[in-house]
Amino acid sequence: MDQKVFCALRDIIYRESGITLNDRKRLLLANRIKKRLRALDLNNEREYLEIIELDVEGRELAHLIDAISTNHTFFFREKAHFDFLEKVLEEYRSASKGEVKIWCAAASSGEEPYTIAMVAEEVLGGSSCNVRILATDICLDVLKQALRGCYRESQLREMPPELRAKYFIPLESSSERLVQVRDSLKKKVLYKKLNLAKFPYPLKGPLDIIFCRNVMIYFDDELRSRIVTEFKRLLRPGGYLIVGHSEALSAANHGMETVQSAVYRKV
Repeated sequence: MDQKVFCALRDIIYRESGITLNDRKRLLLANRIKKRLRALDLNNEREYLEIIELDVEGRELAHLIDAISTNHTFFFREKAHFDFLEKVLEEYRSASKGEVKIWCAAASSGEEPYTIAMVAEEVLGGSSCNVRILATDICLDVLKQALRGCYRESQLREMPPELRAKYFIPLESSSERLVQVRDSLKKKVLYKKLNLAKFPYPLKGPLDIIFCRNVMIYFDDELRSRIVTEFKRLLRPGGYLIVGHSEALSAANHGMETVQSAVYRKV
């Protein structure tokens, strides 16, 4: 990829999504957009840049950002976080908390919010505690995947068999061995598009728990700090922020305290 084309695409990606790409990512970017070049019948990256620059509605830009930020994920990834969620929800149930608001801020194709919904149903099902789960992502395509709720069986490898049987339907006719999320679980999650790099967030607090895992690694320090500040604004006192294990925060700098690895509480 030509250096000038790379720099132009890199700057557009940063301006629109906050994702940073250094020079070492030039080959990665070139490889990630090959599929789009074929889909649009383009000859090279320079022609693709012209498409992006003329993309008034932002549709192709969304494909570009999705290609760069696509992350391998599966149900119950970093299971310690869901063990912690189970513990917190049990405390809420014991305290007869009426409503629990959870935001999954980087929902991707739905594995994380559906895992949250399963844990919540197992802990709070039948209780008076109502759980509201909002799941957001910058990319409409992955949100559409989440709404479809169709996954490869391999993505359920960390899931207890009893949960698989309870919340998923096998798609027998598929050669890929796919499963479908049951409608009873789907309806527990509300999906919306949201760009974490655009402030302030159009959400109403206070929230009890925010999951934002394995996405801030794409951002620079300044943007990460602004995002965490916005999360803190939306959390209630005592509310929790859960990030990826590779995304440790300087909790004290944000008026939060560390609870355990990658889990923080607003003080």
